[in-house]
Amino acid sequence: MIASVTALETAYWGLAAFQLNVQVAQDSLAAAKELLDENRKQEQIGTMSQLDVVTAESQVAGSERDLIIAQTNLEQQVTTLKQLIKKKDDPLVDAATIVVTDRLPEPRDADLPDLAKVLASAQANRPELREAQNNLRNQDIAIQFARNDQLPNVALFGLYAGSGLQGNTATLTGGAAGSLSQTFSAAYPETAVGMSFSASIRNRSAQADSTRAQLERNQLLTGLQNTHNQVATQVRQARIALIQGKAQVAAAQEAVRLAQVTLDGERKKLEVGLSTSYNVVLRQRDLATAQYAEVQALGAYANALVAIDQAAGTTLDRNGILLNDALSGTVSDMPVPPLHFDAPRPPQGAPR
Repeated sequence: MIASVTALETAYWGLAAFQLNVQVAQDSLAAAKELLDENRKQEQIGTMSQLDVVTAESQVAGSERDLIIAQTNLEQQVTTLKQLIKKKDDPLVDAATIVVTDRLPEPRDADLPDLAKVLASAQANRPELREAQNNLRNQDIAIQFARNDQLPNVALFGLYAGSGLQGNTATLTGGAAGSLSQTFSAAYPETAVGMSFSASIRNRSAQADSTRAQLERNQLLTGLQNTHNQVATQVRQARIALIQGKAQVAAAQEAVRLAQVTLDGERKKLEVGLSTSYNVVLRQRDLATAQYAEVQALGAYANALVAIDQAAGTTLDRNGILLNDALSGTVSDMPVPPLHFDAPRPPQGAPR
């Protein structure tokens, strides 16, 4: 279930990123068309050459291509997300439009958890650790059973029974009712007691079973330690990815700011005749590239948040998902994702 929720979160943030890519492509196309219109006006009055117009036209064509690619990538991601949320083919779901209401999360200092706390959470909550620990406890029971099987067997038994002696004979007269009465009143009791003792000398079979059980326990213990190490490694890697993601987002946002400043300066130079349309096109491409990189960095940071929850084993808790609800197929409390907008959680039993 954790894997399913994680896959759905990743697909959702992927959809949010692709929507931003479409917006970047649309803005880039609008800027290219604006530059083309200005160049055509300048050409008509004789202050700009035909080559500058062709350069602007080329930029428009490239921006249109980028927009088509962004839109088709978005449609593919919508299909992927729908496949995750629907149980069977449904024409209504296929025709529905998915609107992402949550923007990609911005990095916050509070997002980076304390390493010791997240390691403790992972050791307590990861299901594979619980499964390995349960297997180890079951093997301890098997070892105890194998050891007991090597011990001598002593059995004590006792018998106490009643008999009914009435019937139609030469000495006794009576029916079934009288016989049953004598049986249950123990008028003629029968008793027995005894003991049996058995022991195997050099019980090779039981010894082999005990040794095998101990070896299997050692293997499970080694597997449990390996799982502990893997979980700890995953937690550390997820935390490092979160740190890297935060730095990448900050760098990408600064690159966008500087690219925008450069583009604005190049446009002003073009207005006074100190630059060329080609230089402006280059700066527009630089800005679009920086914006795409920013979206990619934000998407990677969102996935890093998902990964740290999965590594810590808190995916269900962070999303407000109750395991009993998943098992029963009914929702008793509406799940709320752990976003950065401090949205109040709906009260228990609120309309959904």
